[in-house]
Amino acid sequence: MAGAGSRSPEVAFAASALGAALRAVLADGSASHKTIADYLLRHQVRVTALGIEELADACKVSTATISRFAREIGFNNFAALRGAVAQALQSVLQPVEKLRNSIARRQDASTPAGDSLAYAGANIGATAMALAADDVAAIVKKLTRAKVVYVLGFGLSSHLAGILADHLQPFCQHVVVVAGHGGTEVAAGHLTNITARDVLVVLSFPRYTLDVIRLTNFARDHGACIVSITDAPASPLAALGEHVLYAESSHPILPSSATAAVAVIEALAVSLMASNKANVAKAARLTEAISAYLYGADPAAGGTKKRRVAVARRTGRTDNNNNNNDNNDNNDNNP
Repeated sequence: MAGAGSRSPEVAFAASALGAALRAVLADGSASHKTIADYLLRHQVRVTALGIEELADACKVSTATISRFAREIGFNNFAALRGAVAQALQSVLQPVEKLRNSIARRQDASTPAGDSLAYAGANIGATAMALAADDVAAIVKKLTRAKVVYVLGFGLSSHLAGILADHLQPFCQHVVVVAGHGGTEVAAGHLTNITARDVLVVLSFPRYTLDVIRLTNFARDHGACIVSITDAPASPLAALGEHVLYAESSHPILPSSATAAVAVIEALAVSLMASNKANVAKAARLTEAISAYLYGADPAAGGTKKRRVAVARRTGRTDNNNNNNDNNDNNDNNP
C-alpha cells in the first residue's frame, strides 16, 4: 500500500488499528454489528458529529446495540468509540465529505447536473490519493504472467468489465469476459477451468451482487490470483482480493458513480501498455492495423501506399516502376 500521506482518508482509516477492528467485525460479526461497522468505515467524518440516537437511526438498530458494539471492540461506551474515530481522523481530510458540506451550503445555487460533475471530480481526486504505484506494478506483473485473465462484473459493473477487457486484450495471453449472455450460470461455466496460473479481475460497486462474491470465492478457492477493483475497504470484495484498487464511487443521487472506476481502469491499462518494450510494439501494431478503418484516415497517403510498398518488396518492383506503369495507363487512356 501507499504511505499514509498518499492514501485517501477512507483507506487510511481502514488501515488504522480501529479500522482493522471494524473490518474484523465486518467479516465475522453479527448482522447488526456488521451494519454498524460498515457505516463507521464509510462515514468516519460524519460519525464524529452524531449522537448515539442518530447513529442508531442511521444503522436501523437500537441504542443498546450501539453500546454493545462499542464494548465488543474495546470501548467503555459510544462516546469513547466516537472519540477514537475522531482521533484516527485527526490529520485526515475527506474530499468527498468536504464537497457534500459545500453543496449543502449552496443548495439554492446548485443543480443536479452540476453536483454530479462535482462529485465525479472529487471522486477522481480521492482515488488518485489512494492509488499506489507499487500496487499497480504488482498487478501488471501478475497480468503479464497469467495464462488466462478473467474479468468479472455484474450489473452496471459488467460494462466496466467490458472496458477493462478491451484494454487488456492486446497485451495479455488470453482474456475472458466472465459475465456475458446467460447470466450467472454461464459466468460459472467460464470459471470452471480457472487455476493458480490465472488471474481474476473482479469489479463491483454499490450495489454489490451476491453472485460476484460467490464466484470470486470459487476462483480464490481454486488458487487464482484475485484483483479487486471496488469502492472502499468496507466492500465485500476488499477482503477477497490479493490485490485491491479502490475507486471512490460516492454520488448525491445514484447508488454509485463509475467515473473514478473508469479512471482506474485506464490507469491500469496504460501501466500495462508501458510496462515493457514488447507491449509498446504491440500497441504500435494495433494502431497500424486499425488505422485504415478510422474516420479521417487518408487511404491514398496511408494504407494504400503502405500496401503498395509491401507488394513492391515482395515482387521486386519499385515505386518508380509503379509510377511508370501508372503513367502508361494514363497515356493509354488519352485519345
